[in-house]
Amino acid sequence: MKKIISQVLLGGAVAAFGLSVSAADITGAGATFPYPVYAKWAEAYKAQTGVGLNYQSIGSSGGMRQIRAKTVTFGASDKPIGGADLDKDGLVQFPAIIGGTVPVFNLEGFKSGELRITGEVLAEMFMGTISNWNDPKIAAINPSKKLPNQTITVVHRADGSGTTFNFTDYLTVVSKGWAEKVGKGAAVKWPADSSLGGKGNEGVAANVARIKGSVGYVEYAYAKKTSIPYMRLQNKDGVFVRPDEKSFAAAAAGADWGSVPGMGLSIVAQPGADTWPISTASFILMYKNPSDKEASAGVLKFFDWAFKNGQQMAIDLAYVPLPDSLTNLIRTTVWSQINNK
Repeated sequence: MKKIISQVLLGGAVAAFGLSVSAADITGAGATFPYPVYAKWAEAYKAQTGVGLNYQSIGSSGGMRQIRAKTVTFGASDKPIGGADLDKDGLVQFPAIIGGTVPVFNLEGFKSGELRITGEVLAEMFMGTISNWNDPKIAAINPSKKLPNQTITVVHRADGSGTTFNFTDYLTVVSKGWAEKVGKGAAVKWPADSSLGGKGNEGVAANVARIKGSVGYVEYAYAKKTSIPYMRLQNKDGVFVRPDEKSFAAAAAGADWGSVPGMGLSIVAQPGADTWPISTASFILMYKNPSDKEASAGVLKFFDWAFKNGQQMAIDLAYVPLPDSLTNLIRTTVWSQINNK
């Protein structure tokens, strides 16, 4: 089901929104990954300016389809578009927020962070080559834990998803077997025999919470909101780390955003003792020459306001706001390409 930012989310963050959309409201669609923070920003922006945000949380692939169909003023995707495709479609792209994807699970007797996992073993679980929780490879990483003789059910996204791209991008980097047999993408063919899909981060979180013995992956804000246990994951430096805004920020700290067309950097498996291995940016897509220049200018006003005023809101939801140096770069090198006059 499509989620519109006129529905209640995260303790009524958008309860002030009505179902109707005025001519001045901003329209966008795409990634479910940043939805909680966009909702929070939208509530505060509406209160201050009277301008609302109608955002369809339908997944990154849906966001790309909508912006290309010109049914929304901006698209949102966690899978960045390459420079050649941006040029072909007349689009610009910029990061809006940084967060992380986390492996979550449902195993009786285990709380968040109590189960440790490596990237290689995680890949084998999602491939189905490790199909039971008491497998020796999982037990070797968790020698002090009593693991049950229980089948692993893999829960994945059923829709095209930037969260899936981020997760499979990471697995492709850390596992040769995954890279050769599955690869990365917004949608992949999931090989595990015992698996099922869920729509959006919400659907994956709901299925993991419901199914005993399951494992899945969601954006961290969804794990935090629903209190689904997450695994502690080994990073490139060999440290088993917890996901939070500090470990996401550590992964993004060394990124050279201007080095890639459209700023479409992957920041998975970054070095550093404090880094979370499955960190990512979420991106905004807009037309260089929009058909509705007033609406396009409204989008830039919204994100300009969010960059200046929404940092603490992002932190409260365990996202990482972009540093001022990056938002200034976005204004001068990306927004300057958009013709709103």
